[in-house]
Amino acid sequence: MSAPVDRAAPPHQDARNPVLPGFHPDPSVCRVGEDYYLVTSSFEYFPGLPLFHSRDLAHWRPIGHAVDRPGQLALDGVRPSGGLYAASLHHARGRFHLVCTLVDGLQQDGTFLLTADDPAGAWSDPVWLPGAPGFDPSLFFDDDGSAHLLGTRPTDEEGRTEIWLRGIDLDRGVLTGEEHVLFRGALVDARWAEGPHLYRHEDHYVLVLAEGGTEHDHAVTVARSRRLTGPYRNNPRNPVLTHRHLGIWHPVTGAGHADLVRTPAGDWYALLLASRPYGGGGHANLGRETFVARVVWEDGWPVVNPGSGRLEESTRIALPPHPWPEPGPVDHFDAPELGPHWSLLRTPRAAFHSLDERPGHLRLRLLSQTLAERVTPSFVGRRQQHADFTAEAALDFAPAAPGEQAGLVAYYDPDHHVRLLVDGDGTGGRVARLTVRDGGRDTVRAELPLASGPLVLGAVARGQQYTFRCGPADGAAPELGTVDGRILSSRHAGGFTGCHLGLYATAPYPTATRADFDWFRYAGA
Repeated sequence: MSAPVDRAAPPHQDARNPVLPGFHPDPSVCRVGEDYYLVTSSFEYFPGLPLFHSRDLAHWRPIGHAVDRPGQLALDGVRPSGGLYAASLHHARGRFHLVCTLVDGLQQDGTFLLTADDPAGAWSDPVWLPGAPGFDPSLFFDDDGSAHLLGTRPTDEEGRTEIWLRGIDLDRGVLTGEEHVLFRGALVDARWAEGPHLYRHEDHYVLVLAEGGTEHDHAVTVARSRRLTGPYRNNPRNPVLTHRHLGIWHPVTGAGHADLVRTPAGDWYALLLASRPYGGGGHANLGRETFVARVVWEDGWPVVNPGSGRLEESTRIALPPHPWPEPGPVDHFDAPELGPHWSLLRTPRAAFHSLDERPGHLRLRLLSQTLAERVTPSFVGRRQQHADFTAEAALDFAPAAPGEQAGLVAYYDPDHHVRLLVDGDGTGGRVARLTVRDGGRDTVRAELPLASGPLVLGAVARGQQYTFRCGPADGAAPELGTVDGRILSSRHAGGFTGCHLGLYATAPYPTATRADFDWFRYAGA
C-alpha cells in the first residue's frame, strides 16, 4: 500500500468587501497574464476614470486615470452626476481599449474610445463614435478576432431600454455592419437594463447586465445565445444577484452592474457595485463602492456566491495574497504632484493649485468660482471611505478682507455641502464660519473669532454626525458644531456620486492672497 500523497491546499485568501471603499462605482475589469486592471466611473470629477491594478483581486492600487489631460475632453459646465459614466476596459491585440460615454457634455458628448499600451501610462485622445447611441458601452472580442461594440439606449421615457450590438473597426474608430438588438431586460416590465458585458462560455455567448436602476432595486441578470447576434434566452433563475428583497435596512444595498473575470486557473469572479447605507433610511454617503464575489457555472449559467446568493463581508479567492504598501494617513504635500486619490471638479483650464510655490505645502489660489456653481472652483478633494473618520488640515491663511475664504469642506454637490472656512472679519482680523448648504440654501451654523497664526481645521464623523473643529495649530481646536450628514447622501440629494472631503479657497474678486495647506490627514476610525 503506497503512502498518501501530501497535497498542499491551493493558495487562497479572504478578500474583505468592499475591495474599493468609497465612491468607486461601475467597475470594469480585465486580466493580462497574472495582472488584473480595473476602471470605475468618475462623473464630473477630474482626473477622470480612475484605474487600479491587482495581482489577487482583493488588493488594488491606484495607477492613474484614463482622462488626465484637460485637452482630452471637456467636462466644463457638466451637471452634478453628469460627465463620465460607466466605462468598459479590455485588453486585446496587445493593447488596452476603453470605451465610455460622456453624458451631457456642453461642448461634446456621446460614446468614445481610448487606447493605451500601458494602463498606467498615457492614454490616447478620444475617438468619438457618433454611430453609438445611448450609454454604458462595452467591447467584445470574439474567437475569430472580430471586435464588437455593445451599448444601451432608452426606448421610452419610463426607463425601458435595449441592448444593441454592432461590429467596430478599432483601427479606424468606426462602427461596421448591421446593428442587432440583443435584449430588453430579463424581468417583466424591466427598467434600466444596462451595463452589458458579453463573454464566451463553452458553446454560448453569455450576456451579463444590470437591471432595475442603480439604487435599491439594482440587480444582475443574464441571458445567453449560441449565436453572437441572438436570439438571447432569458436565464430562468434571474436575477442571479440582487439585494432588493432584503430591505433598505440591510447593511449592503443596490448590488449590481457586474463584470466577470477568469483567473489563469479557470476560477471566475465578479467585480460589481453596491452601497453601504448607515444612519437609517438608506443614506449611503460613501456612494456606490466596488465589491468582489465568487462565480461558479451550473448548467451553463453563472451563479454568484453559491450557497448565499448575496454579497458577503468577505469572499474566498483562490489566489495567493498580494497586498500593496499602504499609504500613510497624512499627505505632507512634498511630492511633485498630487497623488491619485485627489480629485478636482470638472476640467481645470487654468492652474489654481501649486506644490512648488511654497515647498511642502499645497497652495490654493482664491477663485471667484464657488462650490455652489457648475464650474471648476479652487477645490482639491478625496473620497470619504469610512462611516467613521477623521479629516484634518493645517492652514496658513491671512485674509485681507471679508469674502476671502479658505478651509475644509465636506462636499456632495453644488446644493449639498458643508463649509468650514476662515474669512476676514472686516476689522483686520479673521473668523471661522461653519455653513451648511442644503437644497441650495446656506445656513450659518456657527462663527468663532480667530487669532493670527497657523490653524488646524477638522471634521470628525461618527456615523451621520459630522463634528467640525477649528483652532490654533499649537493648541486645542474647539468645536463649532455638529451637522446631520444625511444631506451628503444620494438618498437625500439625488445623483450617483459620494461625499468628498477637501480643501477649498474662494474670493469674489481677484486677489493676491493665497491659502497654504501644510498637510492633510484622513483616517478611518
